[in-house]
Amino acid sequence: MEQLQKRLKEMDIRPSYHRVKILEYLDKHRTHPTVDQIYEALKKELPTVSKTTVYNTLELFQKEGVIGNLTISGSETRYDFESKAHSHFMCKKCGKIIDIEKVDCPCENNKIIKGNRIDEVHLYFKGICKNCLKEDR
Repeated sequence: MEQLQKRLKEMDIRPSYHRVKILEYLDKHRTHPTVDQIYEALKKELPTVSKTTVYNTLELFQKEGVIGNLTISGSETRYDFESKAHSHFMCKKCGKIIDIEKVDCPCENNKIIKGNRIDEVHLYFKGICKNCLKEDR
């Protein structure tokens, strides 16, 4: 918990109890959870936490580069403890989202394409995970 408090302080974010617990949840559950999943898990331990607090905290963390977010499954935002650039794989059968080491994207090194500035590059893969493939055999 001290490491997480230190991480927040280094990013000039006040490490309130709720903020640290939300970051701790993301660190322990690297499943790319939604706001609802985080809220449901934490409300048992933190009965005073609101869904708005969870949402606002995640938005602050994302804005300040503490965590990452992704929308691989449509319009649903997922949150990622890992803020460094990397890719994701989503299983179309079980819905699991897996981190993949960074894959080079040919457009990533070009900061300008056809006069447009690139600020972010997201690379997602979708298919069937190895566990679901085993079950199908």
